Amino acid sequence: MRHILFGGDGFVGRHLARKLHSDGEEVVVADIAKGDFAHYSGVRHVHCDVTDPAAIERLGLKSNDMVYNLSAKMLSPLQVRAKRHEFFYPVNYDGTKNIIEGMDKAGASKLVHFTTDMIYGHTVTYPMTEEHPVAPLGEYGQSKLDTEYLAHDWRERGMDISLFRPRLIIGPGRLGILEKLFKLIDRNLPVPMIGSGRNPYQFISVFDCAEAARLAWKAGVPNEAYNLGSLNPPPVRKLLGDLIRHAGSKSILLPTPGWAVKRTLDTLDWMNRPLMDPEQYLIADENCVLDVTKGREQLGWVPQYRDEDMLIAAYNEYRAKLSGKSGEPFPLMQPAE
Repeated sequence: MRHILFGGDGFVGRHLARKLHSDGEEVVVADIAKGDFAHYSGVRHVHCDVTDPAAIERLGLKSNDMVYNLSAKMLSPLQVRAKRHEFFYPVNYDGTKNIIEGMDKAGASKLVHFTTDMIYGHTVTYPMTEEHPVAPLGEYGQSKLDTEYLAHDWRERGMDISLFRPRLIIGPGRLGILEKLFKLIDRNLPVPMIGSGRNPYQFISVFDCAEAARLAWKAGVPNEAYNLGSLNPPPVRKLLGDLIRHAGSKSILLPTPGWAVKRTLDTLDWMNRPLMDPEQYLIADENCVLDVTKGREQLGWVPQYRDEDMLIAAYNEYRAKLSGKSGEPFPLMQPAE
């Protein structure tokens, strides 16, 4: 069996490709980018733009291929309101549609597809199970939810499609919005929190995401959706406080009235001067914690890394890059108990 990884040169894809290759599987990475990764000595890379159906057809998909869709436009870099739809939909929705239609033409029927927890919107029930109501707060979450509707339609036509809804994915090679946080801490500046900081904040390790995708294949690609998040996420105040102490910084945590900050950020967003995407700040002081029981029960998947360790490891990587050093990525990450 071949494993076709659309977007396989990206954040989750590179770790999944290496994992599958180390298991002795045939892996094809289909992506517009090609990084300098050691596994490319044994993994085939094909230039492929998912927004172009002809490029997918040129791959020569086969009926027994195992397909993974990891291609996506994310919330970083930050987009102004008027450009969000045209930024997210061509890759996130149209790209997914092109992949599935290409699979259909080839007779391929098994797909692992990553969406996002941002399809849920505001917290209604806590913790959030996969049955939580869906009400995205912006174009990114909506583009991903629309791919879930697409997947549902194709399941009814006989495809097997496993959906994964991760929290903020963290791991080596991707800092995103965390870089702004790390700069404040390095400069000993106050670190503002939206709200009191008593609510938990949940990450998910990129390594855990790659393992979930592998286990879905091993389980026969169930027609189910699965949350991906860490276990026992700590309050924001503790998470950031531990990081500040680790960094030896003099930064202090600055609680703010959440409603006032959100209205200010809303105003800036309407003025096309966004500091954060609404899908990030509108839920920043809510108890947005994913229940991951279903993945454990159906796939045998258990997240291995703690939020505290993931954040400190990301900071260490940030500092190492500033100093021009390189080394083993995320050396502090230890499996969660």
